[in-house]
Order: sequence, then structure tokens, then C-alpha cells
Amino acid sequence: MTTGTELFNLSGKCALVTGSSQGIGYALALGLSQAGAEIVVNGRDIEKLHTAAGTLRDAGAVVHELPFDATDHEAARAAVDGFESAHRSIDILVNNAGMQHRTELENFPADKFEQLLKTNVFSVFAVGQAVANHMISRGCGKIINIASVQSALARPGIAPYTATKGAVSNLTKGMATDWAKHGLQCNAIAPGYFDTPLNAALVADPEFSAWLEKRTPAGRWGNVEELIGACIFLSSGASSFVNGHTLYVDGGITASL
Repeated sequence: MTTGTELFNLSGKCALVTGSSQGIGYALALGLSQAGAEIVVNGRDIEKLHTAAGTLRDAGAVVHELPFDATDHEAARAAVDGFESAHRSIDILVNNAGMQHRTELENFPADKFEQLLKTNVFSVFAVGQAVANHMISRGCGKIINIASVQSALARPGIAPYTATKGAVSNLTKGMATDWAKHGLQCNAIAPGYFDTPLNAALVADPEFSAWLEKRTPAGRWGNVEELIGACIFLSSGASSFVNGHTLYVDGGITASL
């Protein structure tokens, strides 16, 4: 019988984390490595990615660098196929690449809306499909998409972002519906408000921080390290019958009015 500790052991596994040179992606890459997984870091900025990989190696991680544009379908497929051919199988995919743009909806630039769709939604499809085709042939695999509390809630000035994160949550359900029969578990993590580079402007705004602390039952911003446990769970044997689920890690903000 598998023990509780063994259920969460990722030794022998390999995890690709998109957008992992900073913020949530970097924290999840570090956390997965501490659970035993080899890590494949990804981003478009090669220098930034190399720096992040070096820091992970200094922390004891086994790291591969795979720079490609997650929004480019052909580039994603070529990178994933090339890595699997030259190195090893990707057992875990964390689709973390994302962006934000804040403007009231009546003045929201169309090009920014398109960019949000491509970065936040299409990248999940592009990289997810590229990795899943290998996982399907092996009959197993874990895909974790990074959604948001904005998958369920909306705030002024970020309507297109809210639309994209709602789409990520529903695409996750679609992935599970199509791929569970092939042995894949496809789930999402929906972070609440975390202190990340994406939220730097909000963190620096005392008025917003005061509102957030009152609105969130936990009474504070989240720390990116608090997402690691959820990611390890969804990456491990502990979640073998969890599929199509969006796990909110939000200090209770979606549970309360």
C-alpha cells in the first residue's frame, strides 16, 4: 500500500513549467523540484530564463532550459517534440504563461484584448496539445493550468482578463473530458491575490491593499510559496482520480461576500 508521503513524491518525474523565469512559475518550478521532479523552465527571454535556471540549480534542482514562445503553436510543438526526443518524457505540464492589462472596458484596446487571449488562453491550448500528444501515447500525464479567482469573479478594469481566465477554467474541463480516457489528469489552480510582478502596481497601492485585506477572509496578500502544495498535489499520485477541477487558493475570497 502506498503511504501518504509516497503519494506526493515526484522523484523520477519531469515537469515543464511555462513562464517560469519569475513569479508564480518560478515558485512552482522550485517547489516541484523540492518534491523530487526534474524541471524544464520556459520563457521567451533567454537571458532571464538562464538566470532563473541558475538560481534553481543553486537550490539543488535538476534543470533543463527550453526557451520558446508559448503562444506560437508550431514553436511549442517543435520545442516539446525536440525535448522528448533528445532528453526524456515530460510527465507534468504547468501552463503558467500569462499577462494582464488594466483599462476600463469601454476604452480597452482591441490589440491588447487579442494579446490577452493569445497569451492566457491560446498558450494553454498550444503547449497543452503538444505535451498531451506524447502523454496520450504513454497512457499517463498531469496537466495543471493556472487559472485565477477571476475565473469566477470580476473587478472593474480587467473584463478581458476575466474572460480569459474563465476560458482557462473551462478549457481545463474540456481537456479532462477528452483526455481522461487516455490516463491524463487535467486540472487548474486558481490563485487569489498574490504578491507577484504581475500584481506589482496593486501591491504598491495602499488603498487597494487595504481593500483586499478587508475583502479576503485571511486578511492579507498570498505568498507564491503557498501555491506549491496545491501544485504538488495535482502533479502527484495523490490526485489520480481528480480531473477537470479548478482548485481555488485564495484565502477564502471566493467563499465570502
